[in-house]
Amino acid sequence: QVQPVESGGGLVRAGGSLRLSCAASGRTFGMYAMGWFRQAPGKDREFVAAITWIGGTTYYANFVKGRFAISRDNAKNTLYLQMNSLEPEDTAVYYCAARYDTSGNFETAIMYRYWGQGTQVTVSS
Repeated sequence: QVQPVESGGGLVRAGGSLRLSCAASGRTFGMYAMGWFRQAPGKDREFVAAITWIGGTTYYANFVKGRFAISRDNAKNTLYLQMNSLEPEDTAVYYCAARYDTSGNFETAIMYRYWGQGTQVTVSS
């Protein structure tokens, strides 16, 4: 199995930037994609971005609006999320997830088998 571990969260002012990292350990061979999801208090978990592990094809939620960029370093088994122009509405716990399923539906959380514990991102106004 894969164990994702997130880092890089914190407190930032509106308009600022943060870079999240997710180190994937364990059996990463054959992993199809990784993604970022977030969950704000009182809200459902929502898709942020995903990337296929071999080809590097990226997928984004509409609300990202070009502010976020997902990337990966295969040699380090690490996933990244560069977040710019942060808004208070981006405040949430951000989760990294890994999947082996190749059937698409990158926005659907149940398609991801392994999840990290999350990292808190707080954007002040």
